[in-house]
Amino acid sequence: MIEFEIPDDPAEIEQVLESIPDAPAVFLLFPHAGKPYLARTNVLRRRLRRMLTSLKGTLERASYQFTGSRLESQFLIWELARQYLGAGYRDEIRLRLPPYIKLILTNPFPRTVVTRQIASTRAVYFGPFRNRSTAAHFESEFLDLFQLRRCQEDLAPSPDHPGCIYGEMGKCLRPCQQAVGPAEYNAETERVAEFLRTGGRSIAGPAENARDQLSAAMDFEGAAMMHQRCQRIGEVLGLRDEMVAELGHLNAIAVVPSVEKNAVELGWLRAGYWKGFSRIEFSMTEGKPFSLDARLRELALGITPQPTGTPVERMEQLAILARWRYSSWCDGEMLMIDDWSKIPYRRLVNAVARIAHGPKSAHPSSHS
Repeated sequence: MIEFEIPDDPAEIEQVLESIPDAPAVFLLFPHAGKPYLARTNVLRRRLRRMLTSLKGTLERASYQFTGSRLESQFLIWELARQYLGAGYRDEIRLRLPPYIKLILTNPFPRTVVTRQIASTRAVYFGPFRNRSTAAHFESEFLDLFQLRRCQEDLAPSPDHPGCIYGEMGKCLRPCQQAVGPAEYNAETERVAEFLRTGGRSIAGPAENARDQLSAAMDFEGAAMMHQRCQRIGEVLGLRDEMVAELGHLNAIAVVPSVEKNAVELGWLRAGYWKGFSRIEFSMTEGKPFSLDARLRELALGITPQPTGTPVERMEQLAILARWRYSSWCDGEMLMIDDWSKIPYRRLVNAVARIAHGPKSAHPSSHS
């Protein structure tokens, strides 16, 4: 961060402002007493001039840092808010945690729930979703493919339990009425967990194979029924939002503009953990052009799946990514990666090229 004292003389203030470019930045204004003011702007000089005029005599210093993208700005704002804004920093920067579908495995008869919290207890998390309504809709639809219970009560199984409509419709194994025991119910739970971990491939693949085998055996009625099953699975999977995956398999690479000329920034997400930014600079190496593909492979190889940060930091970092990706002001591209060992480097190179040749704003290279 670049920091400067705010002089009392208006002429001196104007002299300081004239040296600051009108470029995207995150800035802090420190009053003589109380918490600082934290914000982002696309025109730093103009915004500072207006703020310093309206708050004349109340400020002692200011600091700022130029940013190349909204994603970089959001992460910087989050870091500064944690440092300067106290325990309520999340509300101050309006950071709302995105929803996930959680498969609760600590319950004797596991069930799913839509939640915004990621805990350290044994569970499978699937998300982040755009909002609660899309998460709830996907939860309702994907549970139709299984027979997991949907009730929220802590079960005390008994033959006299009244049950529910889902049991009557054959959409629940009815553990409440002891129609199945814990072992059989847990087998269904594992099928649900594997569906979430594989993004649906655990049941889509076998269904497609069964359809093809029935068709080859000329059992056209059975093949038609299995084809309907395949279509239904595809419809359910189509309800996922763009970033959604099981948290341990949530991998992505964000490609965003850089504050530096002839460069882009790569943001890394692996195994549901934010790994920060790496800069790709398009410069000659010993007078020769470098291989972008080779450079990307080298960087990706250094991104490990080991956990980083605290659980709260993880939740908030994922919230920042989700807010950027699902927003109307997303100013980059994000490649979702199913398998880190099979990163689609051609697509990544193309994404880097598009961002590198996109619209450029003023680059305050002398101040960044």
